[in-house]
Amino acid sequence: MKTAFTLVELLVVVAIIGLLASLLLAAISGAKDKARRITCTNNLRQINLGVRMYSDDSNDKAPNPAGRTSRPYIAYKALMKSYVGLNGTSSVQDKLFACPADTFYFDYSLGHYPYSDPLVGYVAGSICARPDYDYSSYLFNGGNLMTNRKKQPMARPGIAGLSLGSIKHPARTVLVAEVPALLPFSWHHPKWPRWSVKNDFYNDAMNVVGFVDGHVSYIKIYWQPSWPPTSAACDYDPPDGYDYQWSPN
Repeated sequence: MKTAFTLVELLVVVAIIGLLASLLLAAISGAKDKARRITCTNNLRQINLGVRMYSDDSNDKAPNPAGRTSRPYIAYKALMKSYVGLNGTSSVQDKLFACPADTFYFDYSLGHYPYSDPLVGYVAGSICARPDYDYSSYLFNGGNLMTNRKKQPMARPGIAGLSLGSIKHPARTVLVAEVPALLPFSWHHPKWPRWSVKNDFYNDAMNVVGFVDGHVSYIKIYWQPSWPPTSAACDYDPPDGYDYQWSPN
């Protein structure tokens, strides 16, 4: 007697194959995400070392981009990039400064549009492809140079121009971090839906952060939830329970 699959058996087999395929895709996606974080971590280790080498040649002073205080988070790269083997004009070829997870950002939060323009949300593009960010996915903890900004007179914490040896908690104090850490949102663990403006900033966003003592960690970033956003995560130190601070004290 000939035997064959019944319709029910066939549907069960298809369902099992579909389940296995979904598990495989999830595993592959997770492996890719981990690989991106590892690359980003290695980038920040080398950048941290470059900043430390620059400081060693500058009487232990952290980068202090005099005359560039409107963009202190960005201008550090021009001062220290020769210490990581880069010379000449910055470009998209500066792979060390490109996080592979840097594939989107939120325009209004990064000030690429005039303040009078409507809020512009999710953009499918890379910060490290922008010349106004000096082709870098990473920012320096230099908010203290923005204290006297007319549009934002609040005093921000930061370590620009300070002696690295004077920083009280080098294992907790941020040196260089991914762009989203200062806002915060996350390239590695986005909070969906992307296009919901209220979800652009969020508390406990996960980011790769480099510290003054040279180590790099994947940590959560504190943000005081508010809408519309009235402050960025880098405007204040977090409460107890977080593994970082922006201030040198």
